[in-house]
Amino acid sequence: MRIEIFEKFSDFTKLSWEKLSLGQNPCLSFDFIDNAEKTGCVSSETGWKPLHLGLFDSKKSLKAAVLLYEKTHSWGEFIFDFTWAQAYRDNQLPYYPKLISCIPFTPVTSNKILLRDPSDKESATEIIKHAINLTNEKNYSSLHFHFIKSEELNLFKNCGLIKREDCQFHWFNHDYHSFDQFLMAMTSSKRKKIRRERRKIIEQNIYFKWRNGSEINKEKWKTIYNLISMTFYKKGSSPYFSYEFFIEISKKIPSAIMVITAENNDKTIGAAVFFVGTEGLYGRYWGTDEGYDSLHFETCYYQGIEYCIKNNLKYFEPGTGGEHKISRGFVPNKTFSAHYLSNPTFSSAITKYLQKEGQYIDNYIENVESHSPYRLEN
Repeated sequence: MRIEIFEKFSDFTKLSWEKLSLGQNPCLSFDFIDNAEKTGCVSSETGWKPLHLGLFDSKKSLKAAVLLYEKTHSWGEFIFDFTWAQAYRDNQLPYYPKLISCIPFTPVTSNKILLRDPSDKESATEIIKHAINLTNEKNYSSLHFHFIKSEELNLFKNCGLIKREDCQFHWFNHDYHSFDQFLMAMTSSKRKKIRRERRKIIEQNIYFKWRNGSEINKEKWKTIYNLISMTFYKKGSSPYFSYEFFIEISKKIPSAIMVITAENNDKTIGAAVFFVGTEGLYGRYWGTDEGYDSLHFETCYYQGIEYCIKNNLKYFEPGTGGEHKISRGFVPNKTFSAHYLSNPTFSSAITKYLQKEGQYIDNYIENVESHSPYRLEN
């Protein structure tokens, strides 16, 4: 077996990439990753230098791959290690650059070790060890695999990486035939709250349109992009993906991108961008030009839930954070990451810290579940 480093994702062929075990995540598609790099959103200039790994057999056929980036900051990852970086600085040690394996700007659980044969543990172990060796040889402070699948945990553990736990709030479709049937599964107080919020939307004369990538022209994308950009600007940052990224991705994988727009008096006043997989819906970006009562909840959550029910999707992942999701039908779902720290002292200290953090996450999830928005029989 031979391992190569790719400083451009396009050095992989689309055919060989799509033969890997990508799962149901549209953001792992060749076009998504390639487009992120070709539009300049992911590049050395933005602090994401590609160093992807490809493992080939004797016939030069791709057996395994890992998305890998040299990072000079921690933005756009959604697994927060800013306190780790501060601890390194306090001890006069460099934390950046580091290596990270993830889908850029996308906090969605997915396979991190992509295999042509999902049972090929030898190739998986080989490519992880190569990433560790690269970390040591190039003097990177650390190596991180974000939002890994639970079935990959033992693989990373056996290679010496330490586990970190967190949680997101996801919605699950229990074969609902309608939004009303979903509401009937909830407690009376939560059901009334959602209906009240949806009434406020009607009272403001707001209605919604669903469009996939092929139904959005450049002018409409300008409107949508300006709206979702406002959310970043209000937080003092810039959008991770550019207008050009969305133009190109809606051409290349139109069925995988879906945009919900909120309309009022023939004017688009809000928008939310989603990616659609074979089994789930992934909410990513949202924005509005003014303050409308309950518009965020309707655009980002209730419209997405309706879309899942209508299209028989099994789950809805609306992104990170937000305990306000709980009362709207979302439940805690544990997420995982795996980490290698090249400095033994810091590795030991962070291992102990993550054990305590994991206990906190368990207690937090248990507490949230005790306040479930669903009726007990559900």
